[in-house]
Amino acid sequence: MTPASRQRPVKRADAVADMAAAVGAICRGACPRVAIILGSGLGGFARHIEHATRIPFAEIPGLPAATVAGHVGELVHGTVDGEEVVALSGRLHLYEGVAADIVGLPVRIVHALGVRTIFISNAAGAIRSDLRPGTLMVIRDHINMSWGNPLTGPVRPGEQRFPDMSSPYDRALGDRFITIARAAGATVSEGTYAAVLGPSYETRAEIRMLAGMGADAVGMSTVPEVLVARALGMRVTAVSCITNAAAGTGARLDHAEVLATAGRIAPIFERAVREWLAPTARESRKVESRE
Repeated sequence: MTPASRQRPVKRADAVADMAAAVGAICRGACPRVAIILGSGLGGFARHIEHATRIPFAEIPGLPAATVAGHVGELVHGTVDGEEVVALSGRLHLYEGVAADIVGLPVRIVHALGVRTIFISNAAGAIRSDLRPGTLMVIRDHINMSWGNPLTGPVRPGEQRFPDMSSPYDRALGDRFITIARAAGATVSEGTYAAVLGPSYETRAEIRMLAGMGADAVGMSTVPEVLVARALGMRVTAVSCITNAAAGTGARLDHAEVLATAGRIAPIFERAVREWLAPTARESRKVESRE
């Protein structure tokens, strides 16, 4: 796949519906209500999905393959403890040379399948001094410094032109995860996530700037997916696995260490997500039945 094709936006209004139909056909009529995006080093959750159908991103027309270590790059459909779910094991990033429109496509696809609640995870560097590696930080707000927005261009069917971002993360769902994760033995905090473009790590001066803006952790993903989800009216929970201290606050930064730290916290993370999923899926079905 050429760099130009990786950046080409999907122009046809029915393209997402076609992509979702193709996925649904492979997954035998999938109609999940909850989706999970698994960030760097957290893709192991997918092994808990039973009766799984796995579709590499590159086999979904219009999506490129994921290219980053720690991101398998596949859509996985099946059940977890009896609840239907679709997971994105890995994600696409702006720094891969992928247009923002394409980065947001997986969220649009799962919405077209029936998803109305989405759990998004990532690996992030700590800016706030009390956030130690291995902490799970529930994201309450974000700062978009990635210089990209997947909502630019023509308005897609079913999406708001100007989604309200005053409260993009569902507080009740976040509170539920905090309670469950702490009971599972995790160290849990909450805070504001800053999304930057990457792929280089931030300088010391940039970290000081982000701290002054109110950011508690920093990473290179998540916000484009949240923007699409909110434009579609989806409920959003997002969690950062703090894998390292940001530039100027700790040792030299290294992606291998990011993956290693995420791997160490993964068992507790996976347990918490499984326990969060069941009541959330039931709740989503009840809300839908009343609408």
